[in-house]
Amino acid sequence: QVQLVESGGGLVQAGGSLRLSCAASGLTFSSFSRYTLGWFRQAPGKGREFVVAIRWSGSIYYADSVKGRFTISRDNAKNTVYLQMNSLKPEDTAVYYCAGTFGLPTAQIMRLVGTYDNWGQGTQVTVSS
Repeated sequence: QVQLVESGGGLVQAGGSLRLSCAASGLTFSSFSRYTLGWFRQAPGKGREFVVAIRWSGSIYYADSVKGRFTISRDNAKNTVYLQMNSLKPEDTAVYYCAGTFGLPTAQIMRLVGTYDNWGQGTQVTVSS
């Protein structure tokens, strides 16, 4: 059974940075290497929104709202994916969720909540103005 656990959220001022981590358990090194991972976020009163995804091949897809500010990376040896968030804005305030799938989604489908089989519990990011 795959479990995803996010960490690294917190309160930061606008313009600041945070790095989120998502550690996966229940996967071997080789299986994690074939795992497509995504980050989504959900602000109060809004739906869950795609942020970024990274395929097992290393291909990366960003939402336009975070392109140039956020960077996703993965360490297959540690079964962990990271989200470096720079130049944070108040509108980035949300609960951030890590998600994963062994599927082979297209670039468009990777942006959909329903594509992912496993989800973490979320970590709160609050950006003050």
